Amino acid sequence: MSKEKAPVTQAIRVLREHKVDYTEHLYKYEEKGGTTVSARELGVDEHAVVKTLIMEDENKRPLIVLMHGDREVGTGMLAKQIGVKKVHPCDPKTADKHSGYQVGGTSPFGTRHPMPVYMESSIAELPVIYINGGKRGFLVGVSPREVMRVLQPILVNAAA
Repeated sequence: MSKEKAPVTQAIRVLREHKVDYTEHLYKYEEKGGTTVSARELGVDEHAVVKTLIMEDENKRPLIVLMHGDREVGTGMLAKQIGVKKVHPCDPKTADKHSGYQVGGTSPFGTRHPMPVYMESSIAELPVIYINGGKRGFLVGVSPREVMRVLQPILVNAAA
């Protein structure tokens, strides 16, 4: 970890407000590097690095999907489980607009607009996860139980 001081993002403000225990992890962000790079830089299993994906249903209603870094979202499986016809990833500009974060630095905590959160159920079984802290190159280590307490996600089985 670099000697650089971790930023105080909207996500960090939400974690502090809810008195969540978390660890801060800065790393050198690489464009299009995704969870492969963050896992490598932090020296953790990519399965424990959780991506925050901003998606929309067929009516352009935004939603957040939390997925293991080494898995993809089966959008058809997800749509069926949440009772919509289709789910698709937002383009980066739309995702930024919904979340208030820049793609690559999207946190599920403290988004600009409230959105339903869907979390891959097996994430809840991990002892600790690493999730974006609201800025590119910045993850927080946190217990999935705390994520569930703060975000109240709906658990799904949509990993492809």
